[in-house]
Amino acid sequence: MEDLTKSWSCLTLSENEGSSLRLTEEQAEIEHVLAVKFLTKRALNIDAIAKTFTPLWRAKNGFKIQKEADQVVLFTFDDASEMDKIVAAEPWSFDKHLMVMQTYDKEIDLAVMEFKWATFWVQIHDLPIRFRSRRVAEKICEGIGKVNAMSDENESEGDGFVRIRVTIDVSKPLCCGRVISLDSGKELWVSFKYERLPNICYRCGCLTHDDRDCDQWAEPAGSESKDSQQFGSWIRAPPFFPSRKIVVKVPGFYTRPAKDTSSSPPPSVGKPPVVVVRTGKPAPVVIRSETGCRGTRKRILRKILGLIHGQIPIIQGY
Repeated sequence: MEDLTKSWSCLTLSENEGSSLRLTEEQAEIEHVLAVKFLTKRALNIDAIAKTFTPLWRAKNGFKIQKEADQVVLFTFDDASEMDKIVAAEPWSFDKHLMVMQTYDKEIDLAVMEFKWATFWVQIHDLPIRFRSRRVAEKICEGIGKVNAMSDENESEGDGFVRIRVTIDVSKPLCCGRVISLDSGKELWVSFKYERLPNICYRCGCLTHDDRDCDQWAEPAGSESKDSQQFGSWIRAPPFFPSRKIVVKVPGFYTRPAKDTSSSPPPSVGKPPVVVVRTGKPAPVVIRSETGCRGTRKRILRKILGLIHGQIPIIQGY
C-alpha cells in the first residue's frame, strides 16, 4: 500500500487523465460472485474445473469461471440461491485439495480478502452415552471454530457419535480432540473426525499443504515413522448417510395418532335410500324414500313385495 501511495505522488495527470468519471450502481451488472482459492501449488486448468463441477453443482442457469489471480478463481452465478446452496454444501475439493470459498464483496479488493475459513461436519467420538446430545457437542466444538445452527436434529445423531457443523480456520492445524472433565473429577478425551476431509499434512495437521511441502519438520518426508506423526488417516470420518436411521423415537403405547379426516368422504346426512327394480319395461322403476317418513317406507315395502310376488326380479338395491 505504501508503494502504491509513492507511485501516485510521482504521477502528473493530464487533463483527460484527471477528469473524474463516476460509475453508478445502475451501470453495474446484476450478478453474484463466489471467490474460491484452491489450496494447491499446481497450475489450475479452467476447463478441468468446469468439467468437474458442472455435474456436481447442477446450476440451473449455469455459471461462469474466471481465473483472477494465482490459485484464485471467480465463479459468477445469475441466481443467488444457487450460489448459497453450493456454499452450504461445503467443503469442496479439487484434485483432493481444499477449496476455500468466500462470497465476493464488490466493495473489497480481492487482494485483501482472507481465504482461511471453511465449514466441515465434525464428528465427536468417545462421549459417554448420557452426554451424547447436540447441546453438549456444540459446547465442545466452540473451542475449534464457529458452530453453525442446525434445523434438523436427526442430522446430528450418528452411530456412537454426535456430528456438528463447524466453520474452522484452515490456516491453523486441525484439532484432534478435546479433554473434558466431569463433576466427579474424572477427565476424558473425546476425539474429532472430519467428514469429506481433503489432503492434509499428517506432520502438522494443516490443510494448506501436504507432507512434501511441510517446512516445520527437519527430516525429509518418509524418514520419520508413522508412530511419531501427530496426525493420521484416523482423523478422516467415513461417509455419513442420514437416510440410514440410527435412532428411532417410538411414541407412547396409549398415545393415539390423530385421525386424518382430510381424505375420508363426508358422512351422508338425510340421504334417502334408492331402490331400482327391473319391471320388464324399457326403463327400470326407481323408488326413493323420504327419511323420517314412516308411512312412505311402508308404501315402498308393499310395492316391492308386490313386485316380488309378480315374479319381477330386483336387479339392484341401495
